[in-house]
Amino acid sequence: MAYRVTRRVAAATLCSTVLAAALAATPVRAQSGEPIKIGFSMALTGPLAPNGKQALLGAKIWEEEINAKGGLLGRKVELVNYDDQSKPDNIPGIYTKLLDVDKVDIVMGPYATNLNAPAMPIVMQKGKVFIGFFALDINAEFHYPKYFSMLPSGPRPREAFTEGFFQVAAAQKPKPQTLALASEDAEFARNACDGARNNAKTYGFTVTYDKTFPPGTTDFSPVVRGLQAAGTDLVVICSYPLSSVGLVQSASELGLKPKMMGGAMVGLQATVFKDRLKSKLNGIVNYETWVPSPKLMAPAKAFFDKYQERAKAAGVDPLGYYLGGWGYADFQLLGEAVEGAKSIDDDKLADYLRTHEFHTIMGDIRFGKDGEWTKSEFMQVQYHGLADAANLETWRGMSYQTVLTPDRLKTGDVVYPYEKAQ
Repeated sequence: MAYRVTRRVAAATLCSTVLAAALAATPVRAQSGEPIKIGFSMALTGPLAPNGKQALLGAKIWEEEINAKGGLLGRKVELVNYDDQSKPDNIPGIYTKLLDVDKVDIVMGPYATNLNAPAMPIVMQKGKVFIGFFALDINAEFHYPKYFSMLPSGPRPREAFTEGFFQVAAAQKPKPQTLALASEDAEFARNACDGARNNAKTYGFTVTYDKTFPPGTTDFSPVVRGLQAAGTDLVVICSYPLSSVGLVQSASELGLKPKMMGGAMVGLQATVFKDRLKSKLNGIVNYETWVPSPKLMAPAKAFFDKYQERAKAAGVDPLGYYLGGWGYADFQLLGEAVEGAKSIDDDKLADYLRTHEFHTIMGDIRFGKDGEWTKSEFMQVQYHGLADAANLETWRGMSYQTVLTPDRLKTGDVVYPYEKAQ
């Protein structure tokens, strides 16, 4: 994986000087005194924008709250961010500008694996602390000691996205036997699909179909027809938002009906995509990182009340359940580290992040090997009972989704096979 990342970054860097110069012309916000400048990019346009926009609003709420309390280390905080347009090729220029032109004190990761990966070599060259945001196992080859992951995937991050899926499947009687894998040919999906292959071995399933499809695919009927022809008991899909939506739509139209389907489909967690798919989601078993169950909502309610009020005017995801809370917690983690280390020095911050537990609205965090969490907090949920009249009030609660794993967060049992939930 390191080779792929390095090649991609090398190609993208050919245009980074031009992009950095263009971004340098962007007006810099007025400063008051000497704020602590925290730089990052976020997907505000392109296919990742529905998630990126809610993460940015969460970050902005943190910025306002922390400054109202006097900032960090007695200094105001200033977030310096740019729209990466959901394009990995934009990342080298943006992060070069943040570090060399804006001279930010701290850099944070953009949203998503495919965009964090090309930022890593630039940040490493500067010896900066880097908190990746929803980036899947991007430090596995680098082993960079100042990297920390804001993704609750635990010490086996690749496996975490689908492990609950396989746990549920293995508990069915009679146990299903065969598995088809369909994955997007991009960094995140490759990593998640590697984890699915490992899980298949662990839980005793035979992979009889394993194919990729290119990013930017718009017609998913060939993918779905291939899965139908394979005739497997289980279908695990590893995909980014637009592909996830297209695959669910095509599976519904063509009548794909394995015994279980889902796994690692990014995008289905966002309100805009749920609202587009509605009843087509019925039966899908897919990963989640947070749901509005009473147990998980309790420490986060004040934030979501504020977020949802602000979202109305901001034109972002009205609930913010997928990345709004995590966008806030990402900076909440950083703030705790800065105050705990009593410094913004990268070495001191890294030491503090490695050796302490952190408490956020999304849960408690302790980092282990390669900056991953010491325990997984991933869930698998199943969508069910959805009609095409589903609306915002439907998505606000838990009536349409059941948490299947882990046991401590479980809210019900799977509807099996998939066809019964249709």
